[in-house]
Order: sequence, then structure tokens, then C-alpha cells
Amino acid sequence: MAAAVLLAGCTPAAEPEARAAAEAFQAAVSSEDLTTACGLLSDSARGSLESAAGTPCAQALGRLDLGGGEVGQLSVWGDNAQAKVGANALFLAEFTSGWKVTAAGCTFRSQDLPYDCNVEG
Repeated sequence: MAAAVLLAGCTPAAEPEARAAAEAFQAAVSSEDLTTACGLLSDSARGSLESAAGTPCAQALGRLDLGGGEVGQLSVWGDNAQAKVGANALFLAEFTSGWKVTAAGCTFRSQDLPYDCNVEG
């Protein structure tokens, strides 16, 4: 019984909200609702994407391979989270407006340079 209580305490209270944001982003990308997907990016990630692409967010997202799939394992550390999506990862942060995607389409590279992300900010 004590072990069950301890294990239940390991799940951060913010996990459901972070998971919901990651799933909403993946659903929007999968259904090609790129305007909604852009709204789920942090201001910094959206600004970096638009600046690098020289086009509005929705057009820029449409040109990227963000790796589809369902959100799997999710880890939350305070106001930051990482969601596994197939072989890729999403990174999220909690803002006053809720959880937003700060990096997407991230692939693991090596111990020295852990992730290469298509969208980051």
C-alpha cells in the first residue's frame, strides 16, 4: 500500500496539462490544421520559425517533417516537459497562458549534442 502511495506521488500534477498540449499539437499537425499548431507554439518558437523561414508560421510548419504519431512517454520537470513522439520528441514549457510547445520535430543526435529540432525557440 505504501509503495502505491509513493508511486502516485511521482506523477507531477502538471502532467495532464502538459500531455494535453502535446497531444493537441500532434493532432493539429497530423490533421494539417497548421494555424492551430502555430497557436500551440511558444511565442519564441513561433518567432524563430517565422524568422528562419521568412514566411508565416503555418506556411513554415507545412514545409517541415515534424514526425507524426501519438504522444508516448511524457516527463515533467517543474515548468518544463519532454514528450516522446515515435523516435522524435517535443519539448514544452508552462507559461501564464498554459503549456506551449517550445521545440518540435526533435531527433536525438549524441551525448554532446542531444537533440536537433526542426522548430525551437
